[in-house]
Amino acid sequence: MQLPSFTYAPDGLAGATQPTVRRPARLTVGIANALLVQLPLAIAIVDADLGVHYWNEAAADLFGLPPAMAVDTPPLTDILASMPHLLPNQRDRIAAFVRDAMEASNRGEPKSFLRVSLGRDRRVGLQVRGIDARKWMLIIDDGRMFGTSARSQGGHGDAWLDPLTGLSNRRHFNQMLREMTEASASVALLMIDLDRFKSVNDTLGHGVGDALLCLVSQRLARETREEDLLARLGGDEFAILVSGGGSAETLGDRVVEILSRPYVVEGQLVHIGASVGIARFPDHGATAETIMRNADLALYDAKGGGRRMCRMFAPAMAEQAQTRRDLEIDLRRALTLGELSLVYQPQLNVATQTLTGFEALLRWKHPVRGSVLPDVFIPVAEEIGCIAALGEWVLKTACEEATRWRAPLTVAVNVSPRQMENTERLVRAVDTALAASGLSPDRLELEITESSLMAKTEGVLAMLHGFRDRGIRIAMDDFGTGSSSLGQLRAFPFDKIKIDRSFIAGLDHRAGNCPGPVADAAAVIRAIAAIGNRFGMTTTAEGVETAEQAAAVGADGCTDIQGFLISRPVPPSKIDALIRRYNTVNA
Repeated sequence: MQLPSFTYAPDGLAGATQPTVRRPARLTVGIANALLVQLPLAIAIVDADLGVHYWNEAAADLFGLPPAMAVDTPPLTDILASMPHLLPNQRDRIAAFVRDAMEASNRGEPKSFLRVSLGRDRRVGLQVRGIDARKWMLIIDDGRMFGTSARSQGGHGDAWLDPLTGLSNRRHFNQMLREMTEASASVALLMIDLDRFKSVNDTLGHGVGDALLCLVSQRLARETREEDLLARLGGDEFAILVSGGGSAETLGDRVVEILSRPYVVEGQLVHIGASVGIARFPDHGATAETIMRNADLALYDAKGGGRRMCRMFAPAMAEQAQTRRDLEIDLRRALTLGELSLVYQPQLNVATQTLTGFEALLRWKHPVRGSVLPDVFIPVAEEIGCIAALGEWVLKTACEEATRWRAPLTVAVNVSPRQMENTERLVRAVDTALAASGLSPDRLELEITESSLMAKTEGVLAMLHGFRDRGIRIAMDDFGTGSSSLGQLRAFPFDKIKIDRSFIAGLDHRAGNCPGPVADAAAVIRAIAAIGNRFGMTTTAEGVETAEQAAAVGADGCTDIQGFLISRPVPPSKIDALIRRYNTVNA
């Protein structure tokens, strides 16, 4: 909007000294007021000495001033001093901001933005824009336009608030980020994602989860400044807009540290973590959408790097994201193009030294990328939602190939936690694979992880019992790495426990010549083997690579071993040779 120019008509003769108190021209103020009075933004015109020449009704209401200009109008510093909700440091900061912004405006520098709290339920944002070389417009969003104050919206403030935590919601956050970037205000965006929050909801219930989110909000609120905006975007996602950029990385590291501390929620001790991604405007993007996307990329990088860390956006992250998108496209086509195959790793009984079965392992041979590791493409498959289709193909193929082995050994197939979320589809997949191949159910072994049973839902347990009733074997994979291993054994009677390879690696003295870790690993293995024997379960030590390790786990009570000592994973064409080598010689 084009403002009318301001001219002065001081009392007295021409050439008389201008009085200290500014008197606006009646006609000019009348025209300006007619144009500006209805704006939801508070508007004031100030000069280089912070003398106030004009305000509209919204500013009068905000500052507690009369609706019309008076002869004895105090300067802006006195007006700020009279506002009861402002602390002395806030008054000084506002005055300093206005002066700095006026100088920056004259230099043609980007506009800046300041946010200040006026009590517990009201926050205002300030901008300064030049009118001419001696006058500036102070624009204050007092909440009427952008919803920063529930009180000033006439009862509509809830539309901008998260009902659980009372923080700004996604709608308000997006609005403020857009306004700040359009105003060319320097800002840093911190995207925050809680680690392992889903398991809290699954194991302790949504009531505890909601209470935990409120505690997280309180910790974050204590770390943010008055001029920063803290929001809950939904679920376990939070964001902080750091005005002026601030020490964003220091704050990000602090957020990771404070959110990783233990919580006591309704008598329960809860441990979670947090990952943080940061992007700055305008350094990392010219629009609000770009800043959001790049902060998300930084967050993804933090989570992919092991979680519980803070990462600043770097251009290489965008390149990696593109590479990952290409990987997603290629993975969706891999099944159709016949690029997937299975290899099999044998499992050996310690007492008889004969093979008991093979574990089916998925491999992807890409025509350009070469061999893509499962650790790379399996998480991608889970995220993009094609893990169920991959799992069904593995089940079908493994059962078909197992029927051609020279001995009726078991074939073990890994089941993803995501597959366990849809019990009806998984049951259909198992039924289809067995029916199509003709494989006897007692030769199929399904390996599930501890995390698959975290929820202990009736549907999951009923499905597993149904499998066992039909003779299908159920194994717990990577036992000892979860948070409630013994509880899982009570929840369901497994046929086999597979001890995670991390414990086996600790048995080899050559790994570090340190008796402490060796003793600890041996103690864990003995305990797991004893539990397995007590419940009548097979105990398989994974990752056995040396004869020393094999002897140690056998002495500690493990019934079976699996690892490179027996054989590396082999294609279907070499399985019969392995069976002849072990089961014929040792028969």
